[in-house]
Amino acid sequence: MSAPEATPAVPPLSKTASLVRVGIAYACAIAAAAAWLLWGPATSTLLLDVLIADLIATVVIFIASRIHRNSSFYDAWWSVGPPLMAAWWWFAEGGGEPARFALLSVVLIAWSVRLTGNWAYGFPGLHHEDWRYREVRARAGRFAVLGDLFGIHVVPTLQVFAGMLAVYVVATRGSEPVGWLDLAAVVVGAGAVVIEAVADSQMHRFVRRRAPGEVMESGLWAWSRHPNYFGETMFWTALALFALAADPGAWWVVAGPAVMLVVFFGFSIPMMEKRSLERRPGYAEVVRRVSVFVPLPPRLG
Repeated sequence: MSAPEATPAVPPLSKTASLVRVGIAYACAIAAAAAWLLWGPATSTLLLDVLIADLIATVVIFIASRIHRNSSFYDAWWSVGPPLMAAWWWFAEGGGEPARFALLSVVLIAWSVRLTGNWAYGFPGLHHEDWRYREVRARAGRFAVLGDLFGIHVVPTLQVFAGMLAVYVVATRGSEPVGWLDLAAVVVGAGAVVIEAVADSQMHRFVRRRAPGEVMESGLWAWSRHPNYFGETMFWTALALFALAADPGAWWVVAGPAVMLVVFFGFSIPMMEKRSLERRPGYAEVVRRVSVFVPLPPRLG
């Protein structure tokens, strides 16, 4: 395996200047996606049209990340893109139950605003890049650019799009009135936003005061080693519940939370666990006592 890449060699920029550059890149990405949807050749379905537009936007962000040698350019697209896709599906085709789509939109926007805001709060600037991205490129060796494009940009875009299949169903089909399954979806979705918000807030406070090698094991993190991933999976499950309320036959919308679980347990969690065990001597004891995913009371003794 190739040696890990050095920290991206970009000129030091303030956080504000870095956010401006990311914002410009996202504006260009959204403009490119909109151009495709408005003037590009139409495909057989609106679902495929938006997928292509999403991939076009992803490529624009990838180009910006290569120019700045920092793949963290992509991070906020995870939460910025979904509301835009939902809005396009509703206004371009509609056909779903308006009250159900309104409830879904409240959950979706609350999640998007909170997660994007959390990213902006924790983003130190373009002098910093997520360590996992450097590892992905290092593993790819001489194919680092392809590892960057597909592993860091395209795969997460497809992952999120799988979750957005549920939103497409709610926006375009289903005349059943709002019922108990929609209310369950609201409860699960709101719970997901709260869990992620609390977990992130607790982690931010811990990071500000932690000593070298100290392990986070308080609050939600005393019940789950990855409560933010648990909350994220809850959110995509809520969208799937909305879709099943709109169309009980659309069983394939469970692909969204299922894909999230596969990526979290097959990639994200193992990478983070390995790093924590290597860098924090006390983490092995946390692994022994604390649930890896679902919040549960910590084991005693």
